[in-house]
Amino acid sequence: MSRHPVKDHAGGRPVVPRSGPLRPLGLGEVRITGGFWARRQRTNAEATLPHIAYWLERSGWIANFDPDRLNGAGDGSGHAGREFADSEIYKFMEAAAWEVARSGDPALDARLTALADRVAAAQDDDGYLNTAFGHPGRPPRYSDLEWGHELYCYGHLLQAAVARARTHGGDRLFEVARRVADHVCRTFGPAGIAGLCGHPVIETGLAEFARVTDEQRYLDQAALFVERRGHARLADIEYGRAYYQDDVPVRSATVLRGHAVRALYLASGAVDVATETGDTDLLRAVATQWQTTVARRTYLTGGMGAHHQDESFGDDFVLPPDRAYSETCAGVGSVMLSWRLLLASGDPKYADLIERALYNVIAASPALDGRSFFYANTLHQRRPVPGPDAGTPSRRAAAGSRAPWYEVACCPPNVARTLASLAAYVATADDEGVQLHQYITGGVATQLPDGRRVAFEVGSDYPYDGTVVIHVVGHEQRPWTLSLRIPAWADGARVIFRGEQRAVVPGVAAITESFRPGEEIRLTLPVAARLTAADPRIDAVRGCVAVEHGPLVLCAESADLPDGVELDAIRVDIDPGASDITPGAIETDAVAVVRAHRTAPADRPWPYPQPVGTNTHASEADSAVELPLIPYHAWANRGPSSMRVWLPT
Repeated sequence: MSRHPVKDHAGGRPVVPRSGPLRPLGLGEVRITGGFWARRQRTNAEATLPHIAYWLERSGWIANFDPDRLNGAGDGSGHAGREFADSEIYKFMEAAAWEVARSGDPALDARLTALADRVAAAQDDDGYLNTAFGHPGRPPRYSDLEWGHELYCYGHLLQAAVARARTHGGDRLFEVARRVADHVCRTFGPAGIAGLCGHPVIETGLAEFARVTDEQRYLDQAALFVERRGHARLADIEYGRAYYQDDVPVRSATVLRGHAVRALYLASGAVDVATETGDTDLLRAVATQWQTTVARRTYLTGGMGAHHQDESFGDDFVLPPDRAYSETCAGVGSVMLSWRLLLASGDPKYADLIERALYNVIAASPALDGRSFFYANTLHQRRPVPGPDAGTPSRRAAAGSRAPWYEVACCPPNVARTLASLAAYVATADDEGVQLHQYITGGVATQLPDGRRVAFEVGSDYPYDGTVVIHVVGHEQRPWTLSLRIPAWADGARVIFRGEQRAVVPGVAAITESFRPGEEIRLTLPVAARLTAADPRIDAVRGCVAVEHGPLVLCAESADLPDGVELDAIRVDIDPGASDITPGAIETDAVAVVRAHRTAPADRPWPYPQPVGTNTHASEADSAVELPLIPYHAWANRGPSSMRVWLPT
């Protein structure tokens, strides 16, 4: 057993299972060099990360780790931010670690090293590390497991240390994390406190730390936390124990429920434990929960969480667009869970959901300039909402506009760490070849277990254009298999290779050949706009349609409507047979234009006319209108606006 990490030969991967059909390729094997995601990674590096660093300092959350603040007045007044503010520093550190590995930014590397020193100075001799508990004037350690988030903060610290260890090797951050992990095992092990954290994530942190150190006891502790969940060990609260998944054991649950982010983080940790221990029953249970949740409790965008009050999943098919919470962090959690299940099974359906969440939740949160963010992601904004004061953290997660910062600022650094590490979610390998799950512009180069070297370049304007061109590079003479994911929506997809064109169906298209350098594989996906209807059990959108373009969900935004036309003051009738593509030069341009009709309903003294069949939409005028539709992720970049995804027919 090694107590020190070994730098990842793949250049860094957030998840490295020691078993499973697929091996994830890391930042040293996959490059994103152009297109949609390269633009976002560049904005993330140049704007978002400095923006987050500024706010973490300005808010005083980093200063919480400094000795004068930590052991100051003794009345607790010196602590800035919420009890979980430490976690935002750790998520930023993880994002910085991935970005340094991606770009080699020396200034960011120095900032990360200095920040690790400040964090280390706050660690107690026994490994305990928290700025909101266990110090003069503050509550005792672990006195509020339901809401204190101490173990939750540790989970994000461990993930940051794993990112740094895999991309840089051991350093001070890793040593701090190792002492934290040892402390957790002593304090919450079989002979310690028989409790758990109200907010999961320690499970994934410990499991991945076990992988990077090859220390079994960290995995054992992660497994212990997973098994303790669901046995009413946490106090009952107004939302019920389902809020933090302490109502039903993980193995017995059939659907994700309660607080969406907590549920997704817990499920991710359970998959980590299952794959490391060979626990097929546990893995099967989580896969069932994923399947049921996707089928019954997930928005068209891939967003999860329908309730504002408790940030939770609703009941089956309770998915109101105007009340969608769909927290950005839940989108991150969805990607985390689906990626783990993909690695454990090889099933492309998990990559389909990753794609949907990436383009319609993760990409939607930051503004195009990377300096303001959606916390919640509604699918229907009825009235324009002015943006908050740029100099004041927003108190409202669901304000209908992006904010530069929040009093609960979990989403900005969560998006930042996801974008910085995105290349590690693109492709995998097995004994036979490489699987390309996400269509980026860039390159893939790796070595298979038997020594075969595989390399190719990918070029595309996806998702706006459905043509993906793959050029083989290198001089490998032995056959290998290139597997291409064909999304579930891509009926009519085609692959062209060596002059032969063949139709491929949703799932996986595999080509096994002794590829020659310079050879081209061309995949054509039918990204043209298409109408989508919802399951009739989703009451909130019955009688409506949405429009999708490849993986993009489209929306109508008031910024594109004529003066005097309001989205919710009129009825819009969609002609299902009349839609066409209008290519745009920038991402806020219309991707599709739907020819529609609008009417102005007559005002009535009572809104429920009788008998059935009465014309409820009588009006003085009925006129045609061209309704431009833009990518949902691009809305609210042109000032306050109203918006809707689901359009009445």
